[in-house]
Parts: sequence; structure tokens; C-alpha cells
Amino acid sequence: MNGSAIARALCATLLLGGLAVNADAQPGQSGSGGRGAAVAAAGLVHVPGTAAGPPGDIREQTRRTLDLLAAALDRAGSDLAHAVTVHVYLARAEDFAAMNEIYAQAFPSDPPTRTTIVAGLTHPGALVEMSAVAVPRGVARDVVHPAGWARSPNPYSYGIRTGDVLFLSGFVPRDTTTGRPVEGDIVVQTRVVLDHARQVLAAAGFSLDEVVSARVFLTDASTFERMNAAYREAFGAARPVRATVVSTLMHPAFGVEVTLVAARGARRAVIAAPRADGTPGAVNPNFNAALSVGTRVYVSGMLGRPAEHANDVRAQTRDALAAIVRTLAEASVTAREVVEATVYLTDAGLLPAVDEVWREVFGDAAAARTVVQTGLVVPGALVEVAVTAVRSATP
Repeated sequence: MNGSAIARALCATLLLGGLAVNADAQPGQSGSGGRGAAVAAAGLVHVPGTAAGPPGDIREQTRRTLDLLAAALDRAGSDLAHAVTVHVYLARAEDFAAMNEIYAQAFPSDPPTRTTIVAGLTHPGALVEMSAVAVPRGVARDVVHPAGWARSPNPYSYGIRTGDVLFLSGFVPRDTTTGRPVEGDIVVQTRVVLDHARQVLAAAGFSLDEVVSARVFLTDASTFERMNAAYREAFGAARPVRATVVSTLMHPAFGVEVTLVAARGARRAVIAAPRADGTPGAVNPNFNAALSVGTRVYVSGMLGRPAEHANDVRAQTRDALAAIVRTLAEASVTAREVVEATVYLTDAGLLPAVDEVWREVFGDAAAARTVVQTGLVVPGALVEVAVTAVRSATP
């Protein structure tokens, strides 16, 4: 992309700190001083990572961040009452209870599903960041609650179904009747988490075979392979796309949290990730590179080649995004049809370099993007990117 094209892209949409910011942004709204842009596609509204930032303590920042989410949804024809899932990123685990206090006020009944982890935030001084998915006003969303389960101890629903898509909360190894953590190693905890997911799926008439996307959060990278062993037991050959990162969770007893999305569609296909030379890529036993279901294409977290590009985040980002573009092409989708993206960075200070490469690939295409700092499970990896796209025409 030449300099004038980049300038036009920046005038239309500035990608700062993972938040799509309109050029005519109002001061004092997001952590970067702007207004978050939601992306509506295929019956869902995607809101990028949004943080109000300072001033204020966690309660004040949570309140203003939720106000920003509500404003972004309103501009896209939705509202908080129609949110189906929210991802909450806290800078400090000790702020969890205070965040919940304010969050519960925004969702007095039938709250969306939710995943909460500790992550480094790219907005200076921010204590909390949130991204969300909602349905337009007037579209049905149904709460899914398995029989015999206690009410969630925190303000979220276990599952929300809208049409042929089911969003699940991030499940941790907690007893569903007492709410107490389940003791055991990572294999035991992973089995408990996925059994919880299986029960919520069944309550909505779905199965693990229909899960299309997974996010796995580990507290210790050394447990990765043992988690994978238990994970494969549950999913077998029906491998959803996946991104796995390392983060602190909301209780020290929890070693893993898993967030799932299930979907049905008239056309469901496994998409392989071709190598740069066009030859088929290796098959991963734990996840598929991409899944196409109806008009949506879900892509696993892609990495660069850390062994070849040690300490070079631009090269790793370029490799990861090139792999995403090649994979999307296999599903007859272009980079401009990406509607949401999550970027996991090992150091938030690497974001300007990532943005530079991002603009080379995506130009002025306005995906709802979230960027947070977490650990990665591959040694030497600096960045991982997972995306969802919506096909605008039948292939």
C-alpha cells in the first residue's frame, strides 16, 4: 500500500490500541479519546475492544466503558439488552468484584455470556476493556440454563442462543451446584470444563460436534500438552478453530478457562491453511485451521514463524496475517470481509509495529479489533491473531 492509501485509511479509521476509532471521535470516550466503531454482518453486531481509561477507579472506568459499548451498539441498531456475549479484560484480578458490581447494574436480567481474564491493556491507564457481540434490536436471544444448575455466582448467563448460533460463557472448573472450585490437575480441570460446556450445548439442542470456535486460557504454559490430551478426548475429529493463550484467571485454583461458540449452517466445511508455496499445510490434531459454516468463516489463531523471526514482531505479524489471507482465500473470502479480530501480543509496546503491518494487509477495512497483552504457548512467539469473516457472496 502506498503512502496516500495509508493516509486515506487513517483518515477513515484509526486503529489505535486495538480500538477502531472514528476520525470525528468525541473526546473523553475511549482510552484513545475516540468512539468505537461496531461492525454489523450476518445478523450480529461486533464491537471492538473498548476502554474508557482514566480518570477514575475500576468502578468509574467500568461504568464509562459500558456506556461506550452501549453507544457503539446504539449506532449499529442494537443495545446492551441485546448483547449475546462480552469479553472482559481486567488489568488487575483484585478489581473483579468491583467490576462485577457495576457490570450487574448494566444487565439487570438475562445478562449475556461472558469471559473474564487478566490481560495487559493497550490503553494507557485503563483498568478494564470490553468487547461484545450483540444482535440487532428486535432479534430474539434466548438464555440457556441447564436443569439443576445453580444460578451463576456472577452477572452472566451460561449460554445465549440466537438463531443457529450459540454463545457459551468462559467455563472454569467450578462445581455447578455449589459454585466451589473443582480440585485436580489440568487434565481433570479441562475435562470438568468441557463437560460443563457439553451440558449447556445439550440444553440448547447442540453438541460438541457443532462447536466452531474455542478460546483456551491457561495460567501455565507448561500445562499446554496435557490440556490438549484432555481436549482431544472431548472433541475427537470434530475440531473447532482455536486460539490458546496464557493469562491469569479470576481464582487462583483455576488452571484453565474455555470459551466456545457453536453454529449450524446449510454449508459446513473444514478449511485447510495452505503454505506460502500453495502446498497443503500440516494437519493439527487439536484444531482445524478454519471452518466455514453458512456465510461465516472462523479462523484459528495464527502465528508467525518465531524460529525464523526471533524478536521481529513485524515479520511474525506479516507471516500470521499472510497465513490468514491464504486460509480465507481457500474459503472464497477476502481480508476485507473480516468482521472481527483478536490480537494477542506478548508486549503491548509492540502494537505500533503490528499496526504498521496490519494496515499493509487490511488497509481501510474496518474489522472490530481487540488487542490485549497475554502470554503465548509457542516459545518465541510475539503475536497471535484469530479472526472471523463473513462471506458476502456464495462461493
